[in-house]
Amino acid sequence: MPQVGIFIGSISDEETLRPCTEVLDKLGISYLFTVSSAHRTPERTESLVDTLEKDGCQVFICAAGMAAHLAGAVAARTLRPVIGVPVTASKLGGMDALLATVQMPPGYPVGTVALDKAGAKNAGWFAAQIIALNNPELAQRLAAARKEFTAEVIRAGEDLERRMAQGR
Repeated sequence: MPQVGIFIGSISDEETLRPCTEVLDKLGISYLFTVSSAHRTPERTESLVDTLEKDGCQVFICAAGMAAHLAGAVAARTLRPVIGVPVTASKLGGMDALLATVQMPPGYPVGTVALDKAGAKNAGWFAAQIIALNNPELAQRLAAARKEFTAEVIRAGEDLERRMAQGR
């Protein structure tokens, strides 16, 4: 049973969303990663959402570029949280996808993260935080990851200070 459904609008978005799957793998969160288009395969998108919901999926992550209606199409089908990852796919530098993903009508929100790989990574972390609301073990893994992030910054700072002191 996938806890997260990850939909990309095109196979060309696969590499962009890999940081998301890496986060979910690290945290032990199950997912389905697939291609479905709001425009080219709307029936497939609806069917996937319905099936995943019945199977207990808790969060949907949707990534698309240009018109980027995938997250909105999924939000129209479910009451589960939907996280949108806008993907740079046109000469507009991702601004088209960002606006299409973030500008949703009242009652159909899409939690939108940053563009491309940075957004994909945070989509994974955000999905994990949502799932952790009812999963104490996952909440502990998230807390441990945050402590490691803190330790990495402290180590980097101490290393820089040491190198600077040696170089004077």
